Amino acid sequence: MSRIRELLNDGLAIPACPLALNAQRCFDERRQRALLRYYCAAGAGGVAVGVHTTQFEIRQPQHGLLRPVLELAAEELQNQERPHQEHIVRIGGVVGDAVQAMREAEQLRELRYHVGLLSLAGHQSADETQLIEHCRRVSEVLPIMGFYLQPAVGGRLLSYRFWRQFSEIENVVAIKISPFNRYQTIDVVRAVVDAGRADIALYTGNDDNIVGDLLTEFVFKGQEGEQRRAIVGGLLGHWACWTRNAVLLMNECKRLRALGNLPTWMLTLGAQVTDTNAALFDAANAFRGCIPGIHEVLRRQGLLEGLWCLDPTEELGTGQMQEIDRVYHAYPHLNDDDFVAEHLDEWLA
Repeated sequence: MSRIRELLNDGLAIPACPLALNAQRCFDERRQRALLRYYCAAGAGGVAVGVHTTQFEIRQPQHGLLRPVLELAAEELQNQERPHQEHIVRIGGVVGDAVQAMREAEQLRELRYHVGLLSLAGHQSADETQLIEHCRRVSEVLPIMGFYLQPAVGGRLLSYRFWRQFSEIENVVAIKISPFNRYQTIDVVRAVVDAGRADIALYTGNDDNIVGDLLTEFVFKGQEGEQRRAIVGGLLGHWACWTRNAVLLMNECKRLRALGNLPTWMLTLGAQVTDTNAALFDAANAFRGCIPGIHEVLRRQGLLEGLWCLDPTEELGTGQMQEIDRVYHAYPHLNDDDFVAEHLDEWLA
């Protein structure tokens, strides 16, 4: 596990993997494998499965897809590793009450996932002391990545005090920060610094500020002097498409941050990425079409057959298709269509 910590702290591009379905809304194993092969070929250092982008409905008894999807992903990701290559970090979503979360964590451990991304979205009535105890129990089964999810899509506000206590849990290896809020983002970074946990990797999930997060060095002054921390990588649904260029962008952000040389054109690029995300995630309609928006890009590239979700009411939002058309034409340098076209047949084989 020490090597997984090192990889996470070095900074990885981690797409949140969508679910491939056919026109009958049944699991399309061939295209699911193609997606995973795409992410590995694009240079992703890890993949997150069983998370929001994979559709939480996979856990519903009428679908029964949680284990089949996790098994296929674990097998394919291990197949993509070569003797001379590093691990592809396998991250699985963990949700639900204590019983469900423990069961899911145990399943991930059995399937040889490295880390559980622990969602607290279903714990709206619990106080923070109860939440910390829940996190501690799950961490005893599997190393965990904390998840600060924005309230607009089911998350809840969590205080600096919560994140300070969370950072003291030994088996926390990373935190995905995605409150879509600068104040709350800083709360998490400061809490990790104050806990003295240099081994906890910070990852952006703030799709509205990806480049800004990756370029920023946070500096705090306390009793022990100046402390510096950076958000080293990203775990993003946004990176589930155009992944090759996302990896290149993240690596450039890391390079420039290390040099301390931040050209203004990177800020312009950051605004373009945010504008693109607004279209893909359907910000205009309160993120109603965030999963179908990702599917639409992957459909255009040939990786997915259609936009289908397990919930038939989950569709593109009003005007979202036109917005995707707009950003496609406005920012052609952000897509990786040529890369996908070059390799699509081998990934689908």
